[in-house]
Amino acid sequence: MDYQEYFKGKRVLVTGGAGAVGSNLVRRLLDLGSFVIVIDNLSSGHSWLLPEDTPNLLFIRGDITSDIDLKRAFNEEPEVVFHLAAFFANQNSVDYPEHDLNTNGLGTLKLLEYSRIYGKIERFVYASSGCSIYPSDAPMPYKEDLPPAVWLSSPYQITKMLGELYGNYYLKMYGIPFAKARFFNSFGPGEVPGQYRNVIPNFIYWAMLGKPLPITGTGEETRDFTYVGDIVDGLLRMGYMKEAVGEAFNLAAGREVKIRYLAEKVNELTENNAGIIFKERRKWDTKPTMLASNEKAKSILGFSPDLYFDRRLMETVEWFRNNWDKIKMSAEFGPGVSSAVR
Repeated sequence: MDYQEYFKGKRVLVTGGAGAVGSNLVRRLLDLGSFVIVIDNLSSGHSWLLPEDTPNLLFIRGDITSDIDLKRAFNEEPEVVFHLAAFFANQNSVDYPEHDLNTNGLGTLKLLEYSRIYGKIERFVYASSGCSIYPSDAPMPYKEDLPPAVWLSSPYQITKMLGELYGNYYLKMYGIPFAKARFFNSFGPGEVPGQYRNVIPNFIYWAMLGKPLPITGTGEETRDFTYVGDIVDGLLRMGYMKEAVGEAFNLAAGREVKIRYLAEKVNELTENNAGIIFKERRKWDTKPTMLASNEKAKSILGFSPDLYFDRRLMETVEWFRNNWDKIKMSAEFGPGVSSAVR
């Protein structure tokens, strides 16, 4: 059976399904004929990212730490769980470490426990973070067999690793078919800018407002930006293939993009003449360069990411233009925070 055919008629729970990766995954699952249950408290997701009037989609505005909300979700008898919900991300966790632990730690534990109690889960795919798991001084490209970091620089990194450890425990002790997807700098349509969001949506947002783009560092820093559609495809493969159980996979493009190049390209695509400003690097940002090996995902899963960064960036800018009114309404940078300096 093809991995896409597997999802036809499947009942699939997507936590964080109204987020950037989650909403793209939900739309793909609906296209494949799944019945999709989304649980999202909309703390960083947005309901308008999900399709309307879709009979095979059940949206639960709820929290993964709430037994009431989890009982409602598992009452729908999901067969596959994609756990994407998280208190996102590094700076947010530094500012609010207790919230980070509650959502990313307790929330993940509760989902695994409900999966154990329910007893019919065919696969539990956990959205981990390759940017968090690997040590800052590890050789690149990062490979899945590297020992995990011991000294971590944000609560988010700690709790993402905690989720992996809980999943390993539930796999070994209870046989929950757990798999770890390590994301690397996802980007693409569906990601709304904000104070704690990623660099690409924020750059596009500021550029479309005619603001200078702030680089925290020298601009020579690199990231392994990975198109959201490729991450969704990798998740689907992990949700089906038996070889994924118990394993970690880097879902990454496997190439570096300089932050200065990104900023210049965004300004070019948006015709923004405000230029670039440089700011001090944030304390938790201890990895000036980022590059993942995706050879394991390619060889075992058949993962095949799109390497044409400029084309996908252009698609993302076009998505911003097409949804500009909703994006402006939804972007949150906090009281007293200038959108030009974050």
